[in-house]
Amino acid sequence: MSAAATVPLLEVKGLEKSFPGVRALSGVSFDVRPGEVHALLGENGAGKSTLIKIVSGVYQPDAGEILIDGRAMRFAAPEDARRAGVATIYQELLLFPELTVAENIFLGHAPRASGGRIDWRAMTAKAEALLASLDIDDLAADQVVGSLSVGHRQRVEILRALSHDARILIMDEPTAALTEADVTRLFAIVRRLKERGVGIVYISHRLDELFQIADRVTVLRDGAWVGARDMADTNAAELVQMMVGRRIDNLFPKIAAPIGAPVLQARGLVRNPTTRDVSLEVRAGEIVGLAGLVGSGRSELAQVLFGITPAERGEIRLDGQAVRIDSPERARAGGIAYVPEDRGAQGLVRAMSVLHNFSLAALGGLSRLGFIDRAAERRMAEAGVLRFGVKTSSVDELAGRLSGGNQQKIVLGKWLANNPKLLILDEPTRGIDVGAKAEIHRLMCELAGEGVAILMISSELPEVLGMSDRVLVMREGRLVAEFDRAHATSQAVGAAMMGGDDPMERAA
Repeated sequence: MSAAATVPLLEVKGLEKSFPGVRALSGVSFDVRPGEVHALLGENGAGKSTLIKIVSGVYQPDAGEILIDGRAMRFAAPEDARRAGVATIYQELLLFPELTVAENIFLGHAPRASGGRIDWRAMTAKAEALLASLDIDDLAADQVVGSLSVGHRQRVEILRALSHDARILIMDEPTAALTEADVTRLFAIVRRLKERGVGIVYISHRLDELFQIADRVTVLRDGAWVGARDMADTNAAELVQMMVGRRIDNLFPKIAAPIGAPVLQARGLVRNPTTRDVSLEVRAGEIVGLAGLVGSGRSELAQVLFGITPAERGEIRLDGQAVRIDSPERARAGGIAYVPEDRGAQGLVRAMSVLHNFSLAALGGLSRLGFIDRAAERRMAEAGVLRFGVKTSSVDELAGRLSGGNQQKIVLGKWLANNPKLLILDEPTRGIDVGAKAEIHRLMCELAGEGVAILMISSELPEVLGMSDRVLVMREGRLVAEFDRAHATSQAVGAAMMGGDDPMERAA
């Protein structure tokens, strides 16, 4: 191999970055070679997001340098990074739903005809050529992006990056919202890009994925470089220890709690077309896991129970009393708390401070004669930061500046300020690191021990099996199976999720 061939596509040396009260990066270095998938691993708050924003030109470093093909570069804006061949695909996809696939791919750099007008025919042909280059045969250039699945939208983002001749592709949690089939398709595309010599920075909390797709991994902790490994020479236990600075022997610390009387009883709930004759109960001190494939109706059922989309028919009882839950206000008044799947859009106001996010759901208890007791509000927020281990410079920091795991802790703490009887958790650990997952799992056990009834929705089968006293399975808007903890195996629950000819199975 020639000396030129060994020069990294991307190299960062000694990057430093601080924000008011927080040192985000401290002397971080790593490199990406042609045709390599280099994983970037670390807990939420480890500095991964800051690092990729510097490489993408969003932030400028306080010290250190960025080299592309061995040449020092300075990116004053994202456009500078794009011109240098760096493209970033963020977890929140940045597409225009009203435009077509081709229009999104070439937005801002569409081919032009004589007179400066957009050459629509050439743009469509170029989009189709890009689709063909990655063997994407289930997506058309003229499809409207708003009608596409998350997996297809992500492919549009990748094609947009390639339309800018990107040679360095940064992928931030690319599989967080994908189905298993979409993950398989994504990995096939990544392997084709590797064959072309594209270097990929791959950020994911899912260790099993990294062993499938990555060549090397760099681990960050508290803004500092911890180490780098070839994936073939490491294992999950070593990487976890590097990430958190300690061993995590039990990611699912399920502690048996006394199970009491039913807190929630639902009978024959109907909300067409996604909730179809659903009956279930959750008892005090019990964690009930709700499993099912994407589109099975799990999140929609949670929204029915919380009054976001009230049931059209059926009965809900809380502590044995029939109640009508036709709004979130009524649900909250009845002692129900709901931590939604999309914390950014539904659970958190990112532009508000940590303090105000913590108090949002409890303002009634903090008000006297229409005025908020500011001292009590601050005490509550500071107690929440301490209890949930939120990493923040102060309760006055904007919530949107915190890591995903810390944002999730705030959403959870906000609702627990009301001392709920029933806690509905929709994907409570999606997109957060292994250390934060273990903390949230321990908190769930603590709450169950205090008598809180918990309904947990999760796409991660190990989480459902590890944390649940009972497992319910949804498919096509119906509950199709129920298992007690002893009988809830991955094979049995997985088979129920995929479907069969058997009627409602009960192994409880």
